Amino acid sequence: MDQSNRYADLLLDEETLIKEGNHFLVAYTMTPMPGFGGYLETAAHFAAESSTGTNVEVSTTDDFTKDLDAMVYEIDEAKGTMKIAYPNNLFDRNLIDGRAMVVSLLTLIIGNNQGMGDVQCAQIQDFWISRKFLEIFDGPSLDITDLWSILGRSRTDGGYIAGTIIKPKLGLRPKPFSEAAYQFWLGGDFIKNDEPQGNQVYARMKDVTPLVADAMRRAQDETSEAKIFSANITADDHHEMCARADYILETFAENAHHVAFLVDGYVGGCGMITTARRNYPNQYLHYHRAGHGAITSPSSVRGYTAFVLGKLSRLMGASGIHVGTMGYGKMEGGADDRNIAYMIERDSADGPVYHQEWFGMKPTTPIISGGMNALRLPGFFENLGHGNVINTSGGGSYGHIDSPAAGAKSLRQAYDCWMAKADPIEFAKDHNEFARAFESFPNDADSLYPGWRDKLGIHK
Repeated sequence: MDQSNRYADLLLDEETLIKEGNHFLVAYTMTPMPGFGGYLETAAHFAAESSTGTNVEVSTTDDFTKDLDAMVYEIDEAKGTMKIAYPNNLFDRNLIDGRAMVVSLLTLIIGNNQGMGDVQCAQIQDFWISRKFLEIFDGPSLDITDLWSILGRSRTDGGYIAGTIIKPKLGLRPKPFSEAAYQFWLGGDFIKNDEPQGNQVYARMKDVTPLVADAMRRAQDETSEAKIFSANITADDHHEMCARADYILETFAENAHHVAFLVDGYVGGCGMITTARRNYPNQYLHYHRAGHGAITSPSSVRGYTAFVLGKLSRLMGASGIHVGTMGYGKMEGGADDRNIAYMIERDSADGPVYHQEWFGMKPTTPIISGGMNALRLPGFFENLGHGNVINTSGGGSYGHIDSPAAGAKSLRQAYDCWMAKADPIEFAKDHNEFARAFESFPNDADSLYPGWRDKLGIHK
């Protein structure tokens, strides 16, 4: 059934839609299934299934219902793209406070339409949200400025936060785990649980957490510097999440404000992020996107992109989200992925399709993780244009030839090198931990800094 007369209007003007602010705009790539209708017909069916329609005419439709129709307002069949305007009033609101929810957005904009027989594939590339709709989403309660404050830095430009992930990611008993944390904290700022770490039988949370809290106290006493721990509270059940969070805060006691909460927000879903955001607004909310590559990989043709995931995380209230390594680490992605960072950290930013104003909503920190070490960081910072990020280097710290503390210091020195606009090899001559990173990661050194052995006088 061709529904383009009802669910498509190619005369709608995007500039007018944005000015009026009554719609949520979504840009897709879409490929119709061969043997079905034309591009506009398939796009209209997609919009119908995303809003008020189905595949037949129904007797319960009235004029008011039609005002809630999602409308295809632009297509480019040659490029395989379409844009749909969803009335803001389509989306669900909370009973308790009338606020909006990301789960409702996703239910409509990637709901049944992804599985329709006439749609071979579709993927969200970008979305635009109006000020009136944006203001009823939670947004972050804390941001990187709050971490800078804990670390005793300026709240306006506190710079790079050197972090790590305890390695190996699984298999350490409580004492080795806490000792690994202590050793890193002697040189670094921030430690996160790796995403599978929680309450395994060989490392019960109630055995591990007191030892990590003690390691933080000892490291802070020894270095006279504040430290931060991002604790994984991910669980299937709301009550279990809160039980974990409450226990962790109680155990860290006077250092409870030094604790962030890590949540596996992609596999756990929007509700898990909202549970943490609303029950613990005084804790930095660390969105780990474990599993996202199942749909956001550059090779994917369904779902939504990593850019869209980052943008959604800011609406949900994530204080920070992993954004990959932009081609400088082991994860998928390229240098142009910096537009993900810009969209979540800036108040005004261009996406691949839409320009977005955030109207003062707190930013979401880019968290850089996956195969990074001190040698890769100067190029990363140069590409991004700043170093106001959290970087969790696991192998880049625990793989340092001297110690995890030396690995942490090498990361900080890499940032200092970039800030000074210094030649990394020349900088290494006066900064031992950074220099030893060349010996620790010789393959990267050979690739990034040819001739480094002769220049640093290392012949072995």
